[in-house]
Amino acid sequence: MAVKADIQIDAKGLACPMPIVRTKKAMNDLVDGQILEVQATDRGSTADLAAWAQSVGHQYIGTAEQGEVLYHYLRKCSNEDIVETPFEQTVTNEQLLNLTNGVILDVREEAEYAFGHITGAKSIPLGELDERLHELTEEQAIYVICRTGKRSDLAAQKLVNAGFQNVYNVVPGMVEWQGELEKSI
Repeated sequence: MAVKADIQIDAKGLACPMPIVRTKKAMNDLVDGQILEVQATDRGSTADLAAWAQSVGHQYIGTAEQGEVLYHYLRKCSNEDIVETPFEQTVTNEQLLNLTNGVILDVREEAEYAFGHITGAKSIPLGELDERLHELTEEQAIYVICRTGKRSDLAAQKLVNAGFQNVYNVVPGMVEWQGELEKSI
């Protein structure tokens, strides 16, 4: 599966700290929520990039390997990414684990979904939601989830504005998900 990224950078053949230096420079040119793909051959780059991302507040999504090349995926995040949600209808991660009806709508980016999602969740990134509303049923309960509750809050509001009534924002989202995960990469 090819993972869609907003920007790709080539750090193949470079050793530490150069993959991080190039990643840092590329992140400065991204806006919040965009996905960066870093192509590298240094085996240590996996741990290096994950630690760097965590230390500065960006999201390390995961790494895919094709031959000798490692494809690292990171999402630019600001410190404002984790917020209390104003959307009134919410369920907690724990409540979602016990629900047996409805659809779980994952509005994270394709790369985030590929590296770990709730089994059976439907992936529609927030940026594609308006064009893909026809894929959802108004009568069905929709549990919207993202990484922290911010994008799912926006998506839940969009759904209600489009006429969906049985919509719930899942908080705090995937950042604290304790259930099983499925990967599609």
